[in-house]
Amino acid sequence: MPGNSFGTIFRITTWGESHGPAVGVVVDGCPAGLEISAEEIQFELDRRRPGQSKITTQRKEPDTVEILSGVFEGKTLGTPISLMVRNTDAISKSYEDIKDTYRPGHADYTYDEKYGFRDHRGGGRSSNRETVGRVAAAAIAKKILNLNGIKTYGYVKQVGNIVAQNIDFDEIERNIVRCPDSNKAQEMIELIETVRKEGDSIGGVVEVVSTGLQAGLGTPVFHKVDAELAQGLMSLGGIRGFEVGLGFEATTMKGSQANDVMYKKDSGELGFKTNNAGGLLGGITNGEDLVVRIAIKPTSSIPKVQQTVDKSGNPKELKVKGRHDPCLCPRAVPIAEAMVNLVLVDQLLLSRITRI
Repeated sequence: MPGNSFGTIFRITTWGESHGPAVGVVVDGCPAGLEISAEEIQFELDRRRPGQSKITTQRKEPDTVEILSGVFEGKTLGTPISLMVRNTDAISKSYEDIKDTYRPGHADYTYDEKYGFRDHRGGGRSSNRETVGRVAAAAIAKKILNLNGIKTYGYVKQVGNIVAQNIDFDEIERNIVRCPDSNKAQEMIELIETVRKEGDSIGGVVEVVSTGLQAGLGTPVFHKVDAELAQGLMSLGGIRGFEVGLGFEATTMKGSQANDVMYKKDSGELGFKTNNAGGLLGGITNGEDLVVRIAIKPTSSIPKVQQTVDKSGNPKELKVKGRHDPCLCPRAVPIAEAMVNLVLVDQLLLSRITRI
């Protein structure tokens, strides 16, 4: 099963299934001598783990990370880093009565068609549980980026038709929906609670901003920063759209409106009066903040009765059991941050081999 690795220099390979013994990741290409602790990795995993609040899945996983290799006396060795998180709260029996039935919106049918065999327990490899490895690996990437003055902030921009108007990074972790607008956050929470009581789910938009980026990061033509970001973020489950800067809004504007005017700052450096490009020109960073967004579909697993078929094509009524997020957005925030950081650290390391 190819397709489990991501990155060029800082390369990760995730492994494991939702209801298997464990999930994890192998990180290759991390420079030696980086100080990293299990606590730093655990901090990021705790932001992602299930059971955080009343608006997330109630699966209770401690998600305790184990560093198996590549780190000695608190520093990276430059060798492959293997990280493992054991699954402790999987309830596989919830899926036994639907193992031959295709859940609407899921990869059950397509996995069967591709492989002829699949792990039906919690979606197996196609489960969002796979992202544990990405978040663990990205904790290391984040440490490298922070040492280079680069910081990444993710937040819920929209749930349903409710859109955040004010962006305050300090507000993000002060509410359970991870919205930077405290007023809109409460509206979002109420909407999520309403759809959950209805046995349904709701989608939304997560925005990610990275600050402190120098101009010149990026590798044309096929490895532009935005191309890598699109690949990484669209590889997450449930993602249905990707934007940079103005995104699709740019289609309604004239060039004279969309172009970012350049000027010379008091410091003598060149800059831009606006950031419609989202920090990228020609797939290369221009020194402004990187701004990207992903559209997240409503959670496919819902307790509301749905019509489907089994493997033989017989009509079935399906009411999905198990524990699922009524809205993927709150827990998608640290996962989206992780993918952005994985792309940026790879581009940072690549930039160091492009000039003599």
